[in-house]
Amino acid sequence: MRECPACGASNEATDDFCWNCGSYLGWSEGSARGRGGSADATAEPERPEPAPEPTPRPAAAEEPTPEPEPAPAPERTSEPSSPAPPAPETPASPAAPAAPAAAETPVVPATPVAPATPAAPQPVKPAKAVAPRPVVRPLPAADEDTSGVPCPACATPNPAYRRFCRKCAAPLTPATARERLPWWRTVWPFRRRTRGGSGRLARLLVILAVVLALCAAGFLLLPAGRKLIEDTRDKLGTPKAVSPSRVAATAELPGHSARLTTDGLTNRYWAIPGKSAAVTYTFAKPFRFVDVIVTNGASKNAEDYGTQARALHLDMDVFAEDGKVQRKEIDLSDKPGPQPIVVGMSRVTSVRLTLSDPVGLSGGRHVALAEVEFFQRT
Repeated sequence: MRECPACGASNEATDDFCWNCGSYLGWSEGSARGRGGSADATAEPERPEPAPEPTPRPAAAEEPTPEPEPAPAPERTSEPSSPAPPAPETPASPAAPAAPAAAETPVVPATPVAPATPAAPQPVKPAKAVAPRPVVRPLPAADEDTSGVPCPACATPNPAYRRFCRKCAAPLTPATARERLPWWRTVWPFRRRTRGGSGRLARLLVILAVVLALCAAGFLLLPAGRKLIEDTRDKLGTPKAVSPSRVAATAELPGHSARLTTDGLTNRYWAIPGKSAAVTYTFAKPFRFVDVIVTNGASKNAEDYGTQARALHLDMDVFAEDGKVQRKEIDLSDKPGPQPIVVGMSRVTSVRLTLSDPVGLSGGRHVALAEVEFFQRT
């Protein structure tokens, strides 16, 4: 097993690239066999060995005078000389002595020859080491795995667990292209990116529709928004009393005219002979009508309140400068004292009050209204 130096994954001994991250692992042991050569084909070239340094010779010593070499001795044959055949025996003669034996030739030993002086070494440039380049090796037929996943680049079979090809390191599972999103997923939120032009027209139409809806809503809701602003100003501001320039009633009793409702006194009142009557208040210039305070009955005092009849229902019609009329129905309480009523209408020019539903109308009594106070925004 071979360990990847980048991710630490375990790989087979014959793998050149990591199965997990595709990093190069280096040539395996069988690389040379796969390339059809020996290990010597990619081995690093041998460097020349440096020549041995010569032994320094002493400067003071003088070379001895060579002696004359002696004459070379006769060469000896490798085989010994065969002895001469024996002479036939002859009868010994007393007068003749025996012949002396043949003297052997002396062997002179060879003088040793002195070795030749070695030549001085010459400088040599060092060789430059060249790293072998990796060569894509063909896989042996024995290593082929026909049941594995074929590489999309080189069609080499690979085990199912590998992510990169063991021959060319190409990714075995390339990322597939994402499908186009439906238009409704590209409309909201607007920051979503469109893919492949999906939903561009629909998004544009939705944006235009939203803009038109906002414009229409602003146009239609403008009066409501303006009214909200005016009501807020009415609450934040301080109301100021305003008096009408003319008061006219449909019916009134002598000594109890309708103008008594605006004199600022609560012990005088407007009296009507029947069960219902109306009074109109006209103002000199338009104003912002904030609210009105109505004091019902003959007086705000409890002792005088029950001496006359009281109207429990009041219809108020507010007329604006542009001719717009705002009608408001008010139910009054049967008790003494002022009763405030919020109006909130701009550019008001006149107000008409109609009394109805009286109580205590018996024994010669008549319907009474003590005071009506109008307030404008400062």
